[in-house]
Formats: sequence, structure tokens, C-alpha cells
Amino acid sequence: MDKREIRPGVFWAGAVDWDRRLFDALIPLPDGTSYNAYLVRGREKTALLDAVDPGKLHLLEAHLADVPRLDYLIAHHAEQDHSGGIPFVLRKYPEAVVLASAVAKPMLVDHLGMDAARIRAVADGEKLELGGKTLRFIDTPWVHWPETMSSYLEEDRILFSCDFFGSHLATNELYVVDEGHASEEAKRYYAEIMMPFRKIIQKNMEKIGSLDIDVIAPSHGPLYKKPRFIMDAYRDWSSDTPKNETVLAYVSMHGSTAAMVEHFVGALTGRGVAVRQFYMPETDIGKMAMSLVDAATIVIAAPTVHTGPHPAVVSAAVLANALRPKLKFAAVIGSYGWASKAVEHITALIPNLRAEMLPPVMAKGMPRPADFQALDALAETIAQKHKSLGLL
Repeated sequence: MDKREIRPGVFWAGAVDWDRRLFDALIPLPDGTSYNAYLVRGREKTALLDAVDPGKLHLLEAHLADVPRLDYLIAHHAEQDHSGGIPFVLRKYPEAVVLASAVAKPMLVDHLGMDAARIRAVADGEKLELGGKTLRFIDTPWVHWPETMSSYLEEDRILFSCDFFGSHLATNELYVVDEGHASEEAKRYYAEIMMPFRKIIQKNMEKIGSLDIDVIAPSHGPLYKKPRFIMDAYRDWSSDTPKNETVLAYVSMHGSTAAMVEHFVGALTGRGVAVRQFYMPETDIGKMAMSLVDAATIVIAAPTVHTGPHPAVVSAAVLANALRPKLKFAAVIGSYGWASKAVEHITALIPNLRAEMLPPVMAKGMPRPADFQALDALAETIAQKHKSLGLL
């Protein structure tokens, strides 16, 4: 199989997974994904950077068919879509040594049953000389596991960033061609996987900011010939400043909450606040996660089921709480038949947001003029809150 050359002696040796549509039994993959491995051949030594998902081992095996000796296997990340093929590689190359961060070493043993004697921990800033090819290891923890590291190939100015800057995008293009499409998929990836670690990403961005980078080679998706494109996007996404946007997640059973949502969206629109509306029983949660990257406010609209919120919007609250976006404000609207604890239940589900809770609006039965007036007041409050942050 053709190992696509990135630079002389540096090759892509991964696998494209065109058909995968779900990751971790949770994350939608509308455009498939890839598992990028890289082969670096120096004058004296050869290193493989990561492996592939076990389901695509036959492709990695084909890439290695003309590699008689492998000295090092660099494990940037212990998650199985990158490390799952390591046992196969070690059987094929019994002389190879696995290099990983100190935190990764026991995780590789735990997840793959590896012999700890085959793994050598490397330090932040440590260099590996291959003969005309020098890899410098850079600890980049929590992008998105605690053990993750990156490698910088000094002579060729390539940053092998692992999941950092990745995208779930199956393509036969080695490099990003359509920046609009690539940006959307990278944002989806950031939203679903990286956003909970936004503050640590800011620190990791500072850490790699001093590197002279010509190419960013992530572990998922195409490579970046224009590193500033994706680095600027990450700085924006991980910043502390939201945009003038409200995410509205809702469901309606008999029309009452839907009527409130329709009125409320109009009230926000009339005040210049952008709205991203999601009908939770059918929405792509990846799209909602992408909207949460930038939003200043989240509003959850829920009818009441047995005094609690409808389960479909509970999932929206749980998702937002897990992703920890930069939201500044939150509110609950909805309806009920005879009694409701929906506001209390939803508020209890989002402690990680650290957002200011705005006054709720709950209608008993069909919304009446007073309920619509309360929605207008909430829309005005949101607009004024956004103005106070300089967003509107």
C-alpha cells in the first residue's frame, strides 16, 4: 500500500474509515473518520507514530509491509482508536520499544495488557534522534485524556498533535482542501471532545505557540498545510468570550411549550439576539454541541412529565453540563398540567456551567398573555445581559 509522503522520510501510514457513523456509542460521525499513523525514517532509526483502530489493522499491516525493522513506536495517546494496534506492531517487531508519557505507560498496560518492560516513559522536552530526524516530545495533557502528548519533528517542522486539532472526516485528500468543510468538522470534533478542557487547551496553545510549524499532522482527519488556520480557530473556540447567540433546546408534547418557543424566538430575534434552536427528539447532538462552543446563553424549554422535565430535554442539560462551554447565562421555560419541579430538576443538572440562572417562565396549561409577556421580559433580560458583555 502507498505510504503517502509528507516530507522526505516522513509518511502517512494510517487508515480511512469511510463507513463509521458513531464513536464511543455516542458521537455521530456524519462524514466518517480516519486513524492517522505516521512513519518517520531517519538514517539510523525508524519510528512509527501511533497505530490505528483494531478494525483497520489490515491497512496498517499493508503500510508496514516494506518496513523490515522498527525501532520505536510512539504512543501519543492510550485510547484504543490510536493504541489498539500496538500489540500487533510489537508482535511484528519484537525489537521495537514503545515510547509514551509517564502517565500513559500504566494506562497502556491497563487498556491493552501490554508488558510494561516494552514501554519507556519519555519526559516533556525529551528528544529522540533517528539520524537526520529529531523528534521532540511535548506534554499536551487533557486533549483530551490526561496522558496525551505531541511530537515535533524539528528538521521538517511538523507537529504530530494526536487528537489536538483533529477532525472526524473521511477523505482521500492528505491535506485540507476545503477550509470551510474542514473548519466545520474540526469544530464538531472540538465541541464534542475538547471543549470540557477549554482552560487547559488555552495553556497547551501557549505551549506550542513558540514552535515554528509548517504542518500540523493530527491523529484524525486531514493534515494542515496552513497551521495558522486551525490554531486561530482553536484560540477563538477556547477563548473566554462568547458570541451574541442563544442555544434553545426544546421538546413539546401537546403544543403549549412549542407556542412558547415560537414566541420566545421571535422576541429574541426582534432584540437582535441570534438563536440556535434544537428539537431534542430528532436533533444531531453534534450540531448542538457546535452551537454551544460560541453561545452566551442556553435556554431549555420543557413540558412537565410527572412533575419533572421531559426526558428529551434532560439529555440537553446533561450534554451541556458535560461539555462545560463558555456559557454565561441559562434559563428554563416550559409548561405543566398541575404541578412542576422541572426548573429545579434542570438547574440541578447543570452545576458545571457556572452560568447565571435567569428567571424561569413556566405556563400552566396553554400559555396566556401574561406568559407571553414574561417571555418578552426574559428575552429583554437576555439582550441586556449580552449588551453588558459587549456582544450586542
